[in-house]
This record gives sequence, C-alpha cells and structure tokens, in this order.
Amino acid sequence: MMENEDFQVEIMAKKGCDEELPMSVSAKSSVGFDGVSQQLQPDNVNGHRGEIHGEKPMPAEDSYGEQTIEGEAIDPPERQRSMSMDGRLRDKRFDSFKKTWSDRLERRLSSLRIAPQELDVEANGIRVTETEAVPAEHRYFDVLEGPGFDTLRTSEVSVLPEDKKWPFLLRFPINSFGMCLGVSSQAVLWKALATSPAMRFLHVSLTVNLVLWCIALALVCTVSLLYSLKIMCYFEAVRREYYHPIRVNFFFAPWIACLLLAIGVPPSVAVDIHAAVWYIIMAPIFLLELKIYGQWLSGGQRRLAKVANPSSQLSIVGNFVGALLGASMGLIEGAIFFFAVGLAYYTVLFIILYLRVSTNATLPKELHPIYFFFVAVPSIVCLAWAKIRGEFDYVSKIFYFIALFIYFSLAARVNFFRGFRFSLAWWAYTFPMTAAAVATVEYSAQITNTFTRSLSIGFSAISTFAVIAVLVSTIYHAFVLHDLFPNDISITIAVANTKKRSKLCKKLAKLRSVGSDMRDTETSISRGNVRVLSSSFSSDRV
Repeated sequence: MMENEDFQVEIMAKKGCDEELPMSVSAKSSVGFDGVSQQLQPDNVNGHRGEIHGEKPMPAEDSYGEQTIEGEAIDPPERQRSMSMDGRLRDKRFDSFKKTWSDRLERRLSSLRIAPQELDVEANGIRVTETEAVPAEHRYFDVLEGPGFDTLRTSEVSVLPEDKKWPFLLRFPINSFGMCLGVSSQAVLWKALATSPAMRFLHVSLTVNLVLWCIALALVCTVSLLYSLKIMCYFEAVRREYYHPIRVNFFFAPWIACLLLAIGVPPSVAVDIHAAVWYIIMAPIFLLELKIYGQWLSGGQRRLAKVANPSSQLSIVGNFVGALLGASMGLIEGAIFFFAVGLAYYTVLFIILYLRVSTNATLPKELHPIYFFFVAVPSIVCLAWAKIRGEFDYVSKIFYFIALFIYFSLAARVNFFRGFRFSLAWWAYTFPMTAAAVATVEYSAQITNTFTRSLSIGFSAISTFAVIAVLVSTIYHAFVLHDLFPNDISITIAVANTKKRSKLCKKLAKLRSVGSDMRDTETSISRGNVRVLSSSFSSDRV
C-alpha cells in the first residue's frame, strides 16, 4: 500500500510540473524526491501510455524512445547520460570530441562505402545534429570574433555545454607549451652567464644551468605527456585547434622548446650533440612551414593579411632558433637555409603586423603580453647570425638594436600591460625577455664596458624575475584557484552554416538565457507539490 502511495506522489508531483511549466521543459525531465533529474514516463497506467487520471498524454516517441517537440527531436536524458563504472552519471555530450587515431582510420574507411555519419550532441539543453567533420576554414572567421579568434559570436552556440566545466584534457590548450619556452630559455640564459667572458666577474656556477635545464626538461615532458593524452582521448579537439587560424602557430612551440633544451644543455650532461638531433627536431618545423606559409601565399581566408597576429611570429622564430643550434653544431648550410627562409617571411610579417595593428581593432587586454613577441624574433636573429658568422658583426648589431628599441618602447607603456587577469598568455612575457637578455650578454662579450655589463645584468634579472613570478602565478591559479584552464569555446563551433540554422540558434540562445531560471522553478514547484501531497496523505492516515 505504501509503495502505491509513493508512486502516486511521484505521478501527481509530475502532473503538477506539467500543468505549471511549458511542455518543452516538462517533457525533458522532472525532479524527484532526491533532487536529481529523472525521466518519469510510466507505461500502461489506466490503459494509456503517460495518461494518468485524465492527464494529457506525453509527447510522442519514436521506436528509439526519442521525444519530438514541435517537429524537433530531443534525446531523453537516458541517451544523453549513462552510468560510469563508479556509479556516477557520465555526460555523453563530450563523446563527439573523443576521436582517436583508430576512430579516424575507421571513419575514413567507412566513408568509402557509406555516407558520413552524423553526430547528435546536445548544446545547452537541446540536441543539435552536425556532420562529423572539422569546420571549414571560413567557419572560424564567420563564427569567431576578436583579434585572437577566441570569442563566439552572440548568434552562435557552442556544440558543448557552456554552463559546466569540461574535462581537463579538453580544456588543455596547445598554447600551454608557452610555459616550456619560458623555462627552457632560462636554461640558455644562465648557461650564457656562466660561460661568457664578459660575465666572468659574476662567478655564476653551471650548477644553476643544470638545475634549470632539468626543470625545463621535466616541464616539457609533462606538458607533452598531457597533450599526447589529449591527442589520444580528444583527437577531434586537437584537429580543431590545428585548423584554427591562430592556434596553429602554437604547434611550433613544442619543437622550439626542444631546440632551446638542446642549446642550453649543460656541459656536464653533453658536450657535443649528434647532428641527428637537429634533423629530427627541424623536420616537423619544416613540414609545418610548408603548410602554414603555403596558406599565407595562396590567399583565401587564411592569407597572411587576414590571420596576421603577434603570435604568428612563433611560426617564424623557429627558423632562427634552428639556425642557431645548427650553426653551433657545424651544420652551416642547413642553418643558412632556415635563416634565409625565416628572414624572408619575417620581413613580410613584420610590415603586415605593424599595418594591421595600427589600422584594425586592437587586441583585448588579456592578449597584450603577446606584443613582446616583437622583441623575441630580432633578438634570436642577431644570435643566429652571430653564430653563423662566428662574430657579433654589424648585421647582428642591427637586429640587436631593433630588439632593444622595441623592448624599451614596450616597457615605457606600463599601463598598456596592466588591468587584466592572469592567463596563460602571460608566458608571452618570458621567452622574449630572456631572448633579449641572452642577446645582450653576447653583445657585451663583443663590446665590453660597464654599460653593456650593467645592461646584461639588468635584463637577466628582469627576465628571471618575470619567469619566477609567472610560474608562481601559474601554480597558484592551477592548483589553488582552479581557473587556469577555462572552457575552450573557440574549438567547439558548429560545422553547419549559421544562416541555415538561424532559427535554431535563436531558440538555443533563448533557452540558454532562461534555462537556469526554469530549472530552479521546476525544482521548487516539484518539491512544493511533494510537501503538500505528503501532508495531505499524512492527514488522511490520521
């Protein structure tokens, strides 16, 4: 008898929700006694499915249990979420990004026989059906806005839920390798301070270089391992990052970090590095350059004038870092090749960036640190050419003075780099500052006087302090505040054309704005009905 009464309480509570709330909400889910969203659709009560005590029948379902409302299909929660091994609910809306190498191979093979399958993913409370593919290049420019193409337009909706935190690997971006650049360059700086004749009076021990190199190696391995796991677990997200017009530049960062590790290797670890190391590291850089530089020349949506951004200099600086390492290993021809390629494209990029920054919308404050990439490239150019020539000649001095002037011009604008919250973009300070410090140390070895020595000490102290401060802030935000890796909206854009989905987008935007209020209302009404019915039953028993 008690079981029947409890079942009646559930049914009447559900009925109260149906009478007060829109069908689009009540048909979706209801809140039970424990506050957990449940699907209440009893079968064969009074001879009708979902019809209880004269209640209106529930929305029609197809053979797969899929509800339809106003001609649109909506998956029931049972299909959207499933129980994990530990008994907790697992959100299946992220499964569309869990594409591994084997999945991609199987998809390629199946595409030869049948049409491409479609993905059913729920975006902010409603199901959106999309073709399983990476968005076309024009979609990134149509859907995203801002100089960094990292903000979703108001007319668009992400294919992943925006009101909850995504899995960590899905939020781990490729620009995390910026941390590796900052720490690895510090190992190069302290090796230069310990071995430079002009800095001998400081009595810097090579032990500092060894400690920093070990830390940098551990950091590179950790970040590489995490991103490798992302490739294996969320390969679809990695593909979207690669096709992103700005994120693709950061795919050079892992290999640049490896080059810096090879340059800053302590003498106690290795005196001479085998030439194969240089070829292994430069091979992926060369392949990426064929892809990126070809797109710059071929025009279209990915032409250089369209996608030029201060972070684009990452795709250039790898040539000069590779030339620096190759020249130090005696591979002069290879060093000159990459130096020539980098110099040609850097000249064009430098002019376009100045024109683009001065004529178009400025970068948001959160991305102001990447302006320091203007310092990094000429600093590495002067070091690479000095190593190729065997001396710090006039060409090296020209590029060094360019880097020095840009450094001072940016440092003079203190307010330009204030007033924005911490993010991974702050690591853009570290590598350029350290590159300028290393170039100053090499310049002081050629022109030795009190001024150049003081300048070397000052730049070295500033870059070291910057790395320590940013590293501590990174650890604090990652492990204490847990806000270092927010949801990466820029890689979750829909594949379909916005114009074809304008009506759906308006409905999604409306549901997203009022969704939280409706959930609170549904919860309060359900619990209120339960209390009233429970009290009435208690009075009847008495």
